[in-house]
Amino acid sequence: MSAYDLARALLRPPLRRGLGWRVEGLERIPDSGPALLAANHISLVDPPVVGYLADLRGREARFLATSGLFRYPVLAGLLRRMGQIPVERATPRAAASLEPASAALGRGEVVVIFPEGGLSADLDPGRGRTGVARLARASGVGVIPVGLWGTHRLHARGHGLRWRPGLVVAATIGTAVPVLPEEDDRAATDRIMDTIAGQVTAARLLYDRPTPPGEDAWWARHRRTRTKSASIDQS
Repeated sequence: MSAYDLARALLRPPLRRGLGWRVEGLERIPDSGPALLAANHISLVDPPVVGYLADLRGREARFLATSGLFRYPVLAGLLRRMGQIPVERATPRAAASLEPASAALGRGEVVVIFPEGGLSADLDPGRGRTGVARLARASGVGVIPVGLWGTHRLHARGHGLRWRPGLVVAATIGTAVPVLPEEDDRAATDRIMDTIAGQVTAARLLYDRPTPPGEDAWWARHRRTRTKSASIDQS
């Protein structure tokens, strides 16, 4: 059993059975060929959630992950065996991570990036780093925007980690956004983040959960009236 298969065997049951899922646009993750997914980042739970979405399409996901996770020998060994890609954020070496990511896309794999480069402090999508645009241009693969909502109730900045069985997680996946060869990196990144923000708005609408009695409503600050709902069949 590969390291990825082991991680999937450990994480799939709690993700599948322990959470309530509302997903739109899952079919926009291709079941073969290269795919570059870019999501908002509100929780440490976001990577396994996006990985689970890829798994539902029969795909293995490679993440651009902060190099801090690779400081722990056992975890670093597991992440490397799973094909995860360390990123030394805010350093001149950060761009070097784009090469293995582009190579993975060239092999027809799924690569996941969180363009904000860290957790959002206010739950809104922030300014993206330009690596996402440069990766899309270098690989010739469009960026598939992913909006997440609900994962912050499991973990968010300043709120710790708390597993809540049955908690709903909403995810919306949009149409791939191409990056033109001549397009400015900053302009392309801002355009990609605009599409991600649109997916986050859709995910919030899809989520639409009432605040339980006695629970702090900080997490529902952006909740809006739902226009439609959807679920996925995980059988």
